[in-house]
Amino acid sequence: MQPLLSHPAFFFVVCFVLMSLGGCGSIFVLRRKKKLESDVLEDFGVVQAATLTLLALLIGFSFSMAVSRYDQRKNYEEEEANAIGTEYLRADLAQEENAGEIRLLLKSYLAQRVAFYQAHGKAQLDRIDAHTGVLENRLWQAVLVEAKNNPTPVVALLVSGMNDVINTQGYTQAAWWNRIPVSAWVLLMVIALFSSMLVGYGARSNSAKSAYLLILPLMVSLSLALIADIDSPRGGLIRVVPQNLISLQHSLG
Repeated sequence: MQPLLSHPAFFFVVCFVLMSLGGCGSIFVLRRKKKLESDVLEDFGVVQAATLTLLALLIGFSFSMAVSRYDQRKNYEEEEANAIGTEYLRADLAQEENAGEIRLLLKSYLAQRVAFYQAHGKAQLDRIDAHTGVLENRLWQAVLVEAKNNPTPVVALLVSGMNDVINTQGYTQAAWWNRIPVSAWVLLMVIALFSSMLVGYGARSNSAKSAYLLILPLMVSLSLALIADIDSPRGGLIRVVPQNLISLQHSLG
């Protein structure tokens, strides 16, 4: 189901079709077998209202979860830019022959981080991850040599800054993996389907052509697609733009 959630447009179509079939199917199947009697209409209304309220609460909670994860990805992008920019300045604390190498490696590393945010295909992302790992090893070896040759408190700042650069990359990767669980999506879609069926079953008209029966599936599907879009780091229209990393890249030349 995760690939479907990574494509919000297809996810919207699937949700809308399922909910529409559930609402219209309840008219053809359920109401033909047993119509609602007047003595159970009140109890049915209570169940229907409770189910719709539960669906609204779950949509609200899911939207809040998706937005918090999106904000977290944005914050870590800013932290990455600050860490790389600070370490670029701290490269002056190293000896001249090592300082130039550290700056060049940081520029290459910065380019890979920008490419990470703009990557689409899995093959491209795998290449970026592999290159990023190699650059991180080379950067750490560069500051490690400096620390061994000149173990002073000033050089310790250089090592600490490089540690921040590597750590923020790990935090960013963890934030991009941290998405709404699939089990929560399944529960949300099941409740949405039952809500649509209850609306169709409780409709006063037996005609499946009633336009208002499609309002609930349309609104719920749009809401779920928006949540999936925000929650998907790469597949949706709403994505984290690495504006701080790009700005840093331009400033470094």
